[in-house]
Amino acid sequence: MFAVVTTVILYVFGFVFLYGVIRLGVRHAFEDLELQRAKAQREEELAAARDRSFMRDNAFLAGS
Repeated sequence: MFAVVTTVILYVFGFVFLYGVIRLGVRHAFEDLELQRAKAQREEELAAARDRSFMRDNAFLAGS
């Protein structure tokens, strides 16, 4: 009887521990995703600014 109770307790704590590890991993994945989105948006804004300044400096190439 003691072995059954001990086994059930260990399984329950194991599942709780596994849930915590998975939740922590998912949270870190979402944080990394958010950082990548911000970085991509920043790079896009910088590229647009470079294009605008290039066209302003070299208007003869743009055909304007």
